[in-house]
Amino acid sequence: MTASTGPVQSATAVRDGGSSAAIRVRGLRKNYGPVVAIDGVDLDIMRGEFFTLLGPSGSGKTTLLRLIAGFERPDDGTIELGGREISRVPPYGRDVNTVFQDYALFPHMSVLQNIEYGMRVRGVGKQQRRNRAQRALDMVRLSGFGERKPAQLSGGQRQRVALARAIVNEPQVLLLDEPLGALDLKLRQEMQLELQHTQREVGITFVYVTHDQEEALSMSDRIAVLNRGRIEQVGAPLEVYERPQTDFVAGFIGISNLIERDGRHMTVRPEKIRLLGDGEEPPAGAHTETGIIRDVVYVGVITRYVIDLDAGGELVVARQNEQAPATTHGVGGTPARLAWLPDQTSTIP
Repeated sequence: MTASTGPVQSATAVRDGGSSAAIRVRGLRKNYGPVVAIDGVDLDIMRGEFFTLLGPSGSGKTTLLRLIAGFERPDDGTIELGGREISRVPPYGRDVNTVFQDYALFPHMSVLQNIEYGMRVRGVGKQQRRNRAQRALDMVRLSGFGERKPAQLSGGQRQRVALARAIVNEPQVLLLDEPLGALDLKLRQEMQLELQHTQREVGITFVYVTHDQEEALSMSDRIAVLNRGRIEQVGAPLEVYERPQTDFVAGFIGISNLIERDGRHMTVRPEKIRLLGDGEEPPAGAHTETGIIRDVVYVGVITRYVIDLDAGGELVVARQNEQAPATTHGVGGTPARLAWLPDQTSTIP
C-alpha cells in the first residue's frame, strides 16, 4: 500500500483537437555534476493545452521547465518550440514567458507600469502599451487596480498582475513555476480557477509545474508525472488517477492500495472499497476481505480507515460522511468486512 492525497477529476480533451505540438522534447538530458536531473526525456506538449509537470522535490520538473525557458542548457537532446529547434537559443530569443512563485514585480512601479514594462523594452508605442495592458488587467479581473503599487495588493492580486504581465506579450507558451506555492489554501484554490479561466480565454499553451497532486488533477488537460529525472506516465487526469502505469504513479497520485496477486501488481483506490455494515451482503461478484480497524481518521468530507487484513497486509478505505461522521461505523480494534468489484482495480503493467 502506498499513500498520498488527491481527488478524481474528469479528463479534458486537448482543445485544438489536432496533433500540432507547441513544444517537442527529444532525448533531453541534464546533469549537475554526478546528479542526473533530466534523464532522456521525450515529450510533446500540444498547442492550447494546460499541461502540468507533476512530481516530488528532486524529480526534475523545475529543471525541465528551466530548460524549455532557456535558463539552463541541456547536455544532450533537442527542444523544439513551434517546430523551431531552440536548445541553444538564449531566453530572450524564445517566444515564451515565465511566471514565478515570488511574482518578481517592480515595487516602485504601478500595476499598469509593471504590465507595460516588457512592451516598453520592445519599443511598443505608449498608447498601444496602455491599451494592451488594460485589456490584460481586465482579463485577470483587476480592472481599476492599474494605478496601485504592488504593496497595496493582496498575494492573489499580485499573482494576477504577474500573470497579466506574462500574457500581455502573447507568447506561444507560458511557463508557470509553482506560481501558487506561497498562497494559503483558500486563495490557492481561488487562483486555480482564475488560471483556468484565463488560459481558456487567451488560448496560450500553459506549462505548469507543481508538486501538488490535487492541483494537477483539478487544472490540467494532461499531466506528466516525473520521478528521478524520468517521465513515469503522461495522460489526462482521469487516466493517471484511474489507470496508473507504475507503482510510483499509483502511490504519488492519490492514496492507493497496492495489491500483489499471482505475481501481478494491482491497485484499488480507497473510495472504491466498501466498508460493509453488520449483516450487509457484498455486491454480486465482489472480492471480499476481513480485518481489524487499526486507525480512524476524520478529515471532514470523508473518514479514512486503516485496516489490518486477516490475510496479511493492510488497506486504506475512505467513506463519505454524507449524514453523520463515519467514525460511528467503528473504532480501533473493531472487526471489519470489505468488498470491491473486480473492475474497480487497475493492473500495473
